[in-house]
Amino acid sequence: MVRNDIRNIAIIAHVDHGKTTLVDEMLKQGGVYRENQQVAERVMDSNDIERERGITILAKNTAVHYHDTKINIVDTPGHADFGGEVERVLKMVDGVLLLVDSFEGPMPQTRFVLRKALSLRLPVIVVINKIDRPDARCDEVVDEVLDLFIELGADETALDRPIVFASARHGTATLNLNEPGTDLRPLFETILEHIPAPIGDMEGPAQVLISTIDYNEYVGRIGIGRINRGTLATGMNVVKTNFSTGTVSQPLRLTSLYTFDGLRRLPAETASMGDIVAMSGLEDISIGDTVCDPQAPDALPFVSITEPTVTMTFSVNNSPFAGREGTFVTSRHLRARLFKELQTDVSLRVNETDSPDAFEVRGRGELHLSILIENMRRQGYEFQVSKPQVIYREIDGKKCEPIERMVADVPQAYAGAVIEKIGRRRGTLESMHGLNRVRLEFLIPSRGLFGYRSEFMTDTRGEGIMSAVFEKYEPLKGDIPHRNVGALVCFETGEATSYGLFNTQERGTLFITPQTQVYKGMICGQNARPDDLVVNVCKQKHVTNMRNASASEDSLKLVSVHPMTLEECLEFIDDDELLEVTPQNLRMRKRELSHQDRARAVARSKAE
Repeated sequence: MVRNDIRNIAIIAHVDHGKTTLVDEMLKQGGVYRENQQVAERVMDSNDIERERGITILAKNTAVHYHDTKINIVDTPGHADFGGEVERVLKMVDGVLLLVDSFEGPMPQTRFVLRKALSLRLPVIVVINKIDRPDARCDEVVDEVLDLFIELGADETALDRPIVFASARHGTATLNLNEPGTDLRPLFETILEHIPAPIGDMEGPAQVLISTIDYNEYVGRIGIGRINRGTLATGMNVVKTNFSTGTVSQPLRLTSLYTFDGLRRLPAETASMGDIVAMSGLEDISIGDTVCDPQAPDALPFVSITEPTVTMTFSVNNSPFAGREGTFVTSRHLRARLFKELQTDVSLRVNETDSPDAFEVRGRGELHLSILIENMRRQGYEFQVSKPQVIYREIDGKKCEPIERMVADVPQAYAGAVIEKIGRRRGTLESMHGLNRVRLEFLIPSRGLFGYRSEFMTDTRGEGIMSAVFEKYEPLKGDIPHRNVGALVCFETGEATSYGLFNTQERGTLFITPQTQVYKGMICGQNARPDDLVVNVCKQKHVTNMRNASASEDSLKLVSVHPMTLEECLEFIDDDELLEVTPQNLRMRKRELSHQDRARAVARSKAE
């Protein structure tokens, strides 16, 4: 049976190409809001971190009505590190809108999400967004998109799809660049015409594949998925099964059922094949489970998720300031929180280690893990993490490492500096084109990108744009220098003074300000030279009976204080260092706090 009253679509794109803004406009023109209703920008980015950073992290469900058709929309993340979110929600839809920036064109994540959509044989509608940009190059971008389709092995049907030109910010779309659009009706019409309606057995036994998990304090875990077969009803008995494990649960009662309408979840008595629903009452439900009629427990296969490429160690904080600022500080708290994250993040892996106080956490990239760290510290957790490391594999008897496809868009004047730096980091230049702004495409080891983003922004005077996505595994490329500068390490525990910092600042760049509490072995700055340097930032000015206005504390000017963000800290720390994370502070430190112990360790390594 065909349900012509429903369309299920996902919006996929590279980061910052306008997915969430387009969804905002579709909601407005789909009649979700009252005429006088005040609506926040990027309403789908409901998470605090999403709003602060301007990126989508979690896939979201919404729905609009156009004429007599309900269009279920899934807004997906654009950043490569959250590709796991994209991979699994594609199982809920019948087609995708591929958004491409009218200036930037296809980027690494565009290639990644399009490959996934084509592998699932989903129809693709290309939307060239931001056509109102003064530097838009729509015709060239259309050619680049078609080249990408051909490169990824798309069939003729995929190449025949229409191309929509849109300005999500102004809420307009058109099928012809020479005819400016006035609203999004051309986009809605294209969706109805080219995205197939759900097809399935309406009368058969119920079957739903769970693609997303939500949580509510009152009802517990909420499973979200699309009904593949049959009808669900509130209060009916169901079982959950899993394709990979083959297990079937005892019958469970479906306590509540919801459908999506605009930004709301509406309680529903029944929902049928093709509907995207949320359900509660199913204890311990997980992503990849299938909810079925007890008489027909048929599990559906789940999409294979790309394996993690980066690992870090999360451990209990053991610094001199441990337990002062966090609410959850024990290994039990840390373990419970990390394993809870596995329930909603399919790209994450958590392994126990030999130590009960440390856990190995694997993710898709630095940003993926840094978002987890930021969420945990906001929830009151206190812990410490190690330097990110890549995950190696042995393939055909050779040690291999992950390689990323990196695209950099830079002014021509800075292209040489970027090529030189990437070359030092074992990257190879694949292509280069453009005049005033140059598009550079590299294949570079993942570890070569650690610590490079800040260098890249410096080298391009803040005008460059870079992004990278995992490409493949290749044999090890050789040594890559991580950090060519040393650290300024605190000599003693106490409070940093203006006098002590003023005398230290000529040695390098400071990370802390006066009155900051520090401890012995804590990193307070970056040395201008390659070696670490122990400094006394707690030094007090000796009181004398001589008057010297220029030496008073008030007149001491600190010129080089650079407070470090979480990402900058993760990029900066070395193998012998840790990052202490608390709700109030980020502190970098040496693993060995004692200066004498560190000196002995260095002497032993040189002797070996």
